[in-house]
Amino acid sequence: MSPPRKWLPDRASAVRVGVLLWLTIVWLTLWGDLSVGNLMAGLGVGTLIMLTLPLPRVPVSGRLHPLALAELIIVSSYYALESSLQVAWFAIRPAPPPVSGVLRVNMSMRSDLVLVLCADVLNLIPGTMVLEIDRQRCVFYVHVLDVSSEAAVDTFYRTTRRLERLLISAFERPAEWRSTRTTSNPEVNP
Repeated sequence: MSPPRKWLPDRASAVRVGVLLWLTIVWLTLWGDLSVGNLMAGLGVGTLIMLTLPLPRVPVSGRLHPLALAELIIVSSYYALESSLQVAWFAIRPAPPPVSGVLRVNMSMRSDLVLVLCADVLNLIPGTMVLEIDRQRCVFYVHVLDVSSEAAVDTFYRTTRRLERLLISAFERPAEWRSTRTTSNPEVNP
């Protein structure tokens, strides 16, 4: 007979509570007033949204690594600030606008969730916009503001590779990865 287990919420319950709290915070922010009535209304609206518009379950494997996540946040914030300054300079400099273009980036992420997080991080960096994701081949097509030189293109690819490494390090280390989907492409799902 095993000893009684303390009640611990499973991962799915923790995610649901987190989403409910996030929706409540959004509600309170939109109303701009922290009161008991708004808090209760936010919880009610959040619950209603979660029941009527449920999100599909995304298989999650592995663990969150806080130090790698902290590094990811710092590095992506730095890239966003650097890129914002670059876009501002392009706007005020007395020269024609830079040459922009669409670049293809091959990714090596295994998780759909981490792939979407990568697209979100890239979209947060001013001057870049993920236009298309080919999930089967794990390829992003990204609009980049400045592709006027080899150095600018190399900088974009270096930035993307660093963010990809940090995302993998924070969310899907190979030793902890258990694949939850099957595919015929050995590069995507070894």
